[in-house]
Amino acid sequence: MQTRHFLTLRDFSPEELRQILNRGAELKRLQAAGTAWTPLQGKTLAMVFGLSSTRTRVAFETGMHQLGGHAINLGPADSQIGRGEPVEDTARVLSEMVDVVMIRTLSHDEVTAFARASSVPVINGMTARFHPCQLLADMQTYEEVQGRTIEGRTVAFVGDGYNMCNSYINAARQFRFRLRIAAPESHQPDGDLLADTDNAELVESPKAAVENADLVVTDVWSSMGHDEEAAERRNVFDGYQVSPSLLDLANQDAIFMHCLPAHRGEEVSEDLLDDPRSVVYTEAGNRLHSQKALLEFLLADR
Repeated sequence: MQTRHFLTLRDFSPEELRQILNRGAELKRLQAAGTAWTPLQGKTLAMVFGLSSTRTRVAFETGMHQLGGHAINLGPADSQIGRGEPVEDTARVLSEMVDVVMIRTLSHDEVTAFARASSVPVINGMTARFHPCQLLADMQTYEEVQGRTIEGRTVAFVGDGYNMCNSYINAARQFRFRLRIAAPESHQPDGDLLADTDNAELVESPKAAVENADLVVTDVWSSMGHDEEAAERRNVFDGYQVSPSLLDLANQDAIFMHCLPAHRGEEVSEDLLDDPRSVVYTEAGNRLHSQKALLEFLLADR
């Protein structure tokens, strides 16, 4: 059986992604009903973190526990990668000991190299290029809150054309929605990704992106790895803040998402996360259920 990895949304077919979304919603209902479901008894997840994490770590660790498995956290000081061991060697060693690996690091090439050397599934827990696990939660949240699929809807992404924006471009292709992106010229998303889909486009302003949208999304202006550029980026992104008044340009039933953590007063106004149209905490909570569905998909038949 060929080992499957989840490094970007395009590693799975649209039908497989739909299966994971539906399963995530079902697993959430099972948990709410107090129904135990432990198909991963005896399975172990190694979580390799080169970057800090709250939602990703807690969702994967809790998810493995609820599914009957076990998770091991390996921070920068806990693995030999932090001391210079090639990622390929670490991947081969972990493949002898665990059933699945989640890795979070800035370098997407490092995650790709890890997956090539691994004989067990590898999950991208976030890199500088992509954040696919977050998109599973986002898609599940939209459909849960709105009671309809995302297909055919219009999504506005406002802000930094970084890993979240790149992942939304992939999501537009895989989940068949329209994506409008407003980003400063110096911080636009991957041009090759844009050229490879008919579902996403750059627009000239946040207002143009948000007008009549069904979902509005943003991300921090200074992602991990860019903290030293924070002051400069506040100037570059002036005018790209999402506020209730900007959200008023979207459709009447539109909702707002942010992968968190948010910098209130920067990419979002001080009051936006508390706006009734904001679903950021439901979105964060759904990291647990969508990632459980992903783990089950990758491991249940192994």
